[in-house]
Amino acid sequence: MSPVVRQIARSLSAELHNASVNGRPVRAVGAASAMAARIAVDAGFDALWVSGLEVSTMLGLPDENVLSSRDLADTVLALRRAAGLPVIVDIDNAGGTVAAAGRIGFDLARAGAAALCLEDSAYPKTNSFSLHRDQELAEMELVRGQLKELRARGGDQLVLIARTEALICGGTLQEAIIRAETYVAGGADAVLIHSKDPTGQQALQTASAWKGNAPLVSVPTAFPTLDARMLGKAGFSLAIYANQLSRAAMHAMREAAEDFRSTGRFDPDRLADVQDLLQVGNPDARASL
Repeated sequence: MSPVVRQIARSLSAELHNASVNGRPVRAVGAASAMAARIAVDAGFDALWVSGLEVSTMLGLPDENVLSSRDLADTVLALRRAAGLPVIVDIDNAGGTVAAAGRIGFDLARAGAAALCLEDSAYPKTNSFSLHRDQELAEMELVRGQLKELRARGGDQLVLIARTEALICGGTLQEAIIRAETYVAGGADAVLIHSKDPTGQQALQTASAWKGNAPLVSVPTAFPTLDARMLGKAGFSLAIYANQLSRAAMHAMREAAEDFRSTGRFDPDRLADVQDLLQVGNPDARASL
């Protein structure tokens, strides 16, 4: 980890702890490209999230432990070129072994990641919202071993977020908290108790029940009615908007393509300028369009 990234990681850790006091969560948004990173900076987000789902989608791969550490590291490097925000990487279950976690921690820390998020899904993982396969949980001792190896290989400054899929798999809130507490004892700096309850009530109950010292993280994909202010008031220190920019881009591209199919042309009013594209790689670039 470079001195610059080390300082970014320290600042991120401090912001997570401060958020529990000031009630304003750090807001991270999914970015699978330098273009998305620039948009995130312009919109005032605090951090970038490298989503396994988004990167898999961009590469035409299933979200099932197919990504390598090189795929993730290349994405981190692209984001770091375009933005100075902390980069938090979704490493899924880190390949399901302690050795694989070690490689991932080493590679991503040196690529410029400030934080890694390890989940306790069994190998091979399935997406939390999938209907075609059931999610299963890994043994807690395996996850503790992976956290230890991530720390050893990634360095002391790397922020480690432990994510439990216990609620996703139908477990109780108490079971999820036991897992989260176990991971904090094993070296996690923050915990994410994932929920797909669309009402958001399960997330709010989680925040109320969490009594640990580690900052609490939310991924409100399933419950968008809980805005950042509400999440902060409930006690969440980090809100991760994991895939919204990719979904927005896909929706806009589909609409533009459908419009072309019906009209035979692209409406310039629905397109970004060519200069916008050039400035992702060169902020000083100028173009006639």
